[in-house]
Amino acid sequence: MRALVYTKYGSPEVLQLKEIAKPTPKENEVLVKIHATAVNDYDWSMIRGKPYLYRLLYGILKPKHQIPGMELAGTIEALGANANSFKIGDAVYGDISEYGFGSFAEYVCINEKALTLKPIKMSFEEAASIPHAAMLAVQGLLDIGGLQKGQKILINGAGGGMGTFALQIAKLYDAEVTGVDTGDKLKMMKELGFDYIIDYKKEDFTKNKQGYDLILDAKTTRSTFRYLRALNPNGKYVTVGGYLNRLIPIIILKPWISVFSNKRVHMVALKPNKDLEYINEIFVAGKIKPVIDGPYELSEVPGLIQYFGEGRHQGKIIIKNK
Repeated sequence: MRALVYTKYGSPEVLQLKEIAKPTPKENEVLVKIHATAVNDYDWSMIRGKPYLYRLLYGILKPKHQIPGMELAGTIEALGANANSFKIGDAVYGDISEYGFGSFAEYVCINEKALTLKPIKMSFEEAASIPHAAMLAVQGLLDIGGLQKGQKILINGAGGGMGTFALQIAKLYDAEVTGVDTGDKLKMMKELGFDYIIDYKKEDFTKNKQGYDLILDAKTTRSTFRYLRALNPNGKYVTVGGYLNRLIPIIILKPWISVFSNKRVHMVALKPNKDLEYINEIFVAGKIKPVIDGPYELSEVPGLIQYFGEGRHQGKIIIKNK
């Protein structure tokens, strides 16, 4: 099978497209023929080995997982001896990162718990775009953010995968949604239905004296206190990722803020695939539709990871296997 392999950290060009042996599933694993996968922030960080703290998880001197990729949609081709959740031929999808990586390939063996059945109405490309970004949106807005009808919310990093899903979910609650991003994403965001759009290169939303009931942030580039300033009384700030030097203060300051303020700050500790059933329901009902950048080919992934790292993508970058 073809797979993108890397044996050292570096720029995305360290990824090499190679022919390797097709894997065989272990007892609780299934062999999946991958029809589509996606580029994520994990891939950007894992391949570069940056921030360096990530090397404690992925390998100090060289990567432990030599085939990156964490989202997939495909069909079951073989079952391990104790795998009984699916049958051969089932169409499945999921975020596999809790059990390993390896979706930048034509096949992968993964624990069956990492997957769920794909709705018939959902294409493989749409399915591959959902697990990571949509879970961040659901858990950030609903589980932690406690989104209420008619609230005024802001999404920072709104033109990426998480942001485009979050808008559509927020609109189910009749929220007034402001999106923050820049470049070519702004036109797409307008067409998608954001009520207000801020180009962060021209305006700082923490200084414009607008107040929000909920801020959902994919970037986290500012100090915690600047985000607090942009919240209405009893407002919540929820981050799903960003720079470590900004995330760590949120963890440290969270208990103190709860003592001295009626505002709250939170960080999503993602639970992979937890809310896929909910996403399946609203997708089948026609209430949500992924924004897809692509699909592209597997050989294009190194350049696409750089494209992702530069923040130029719109929605989710999707790769399709022939």
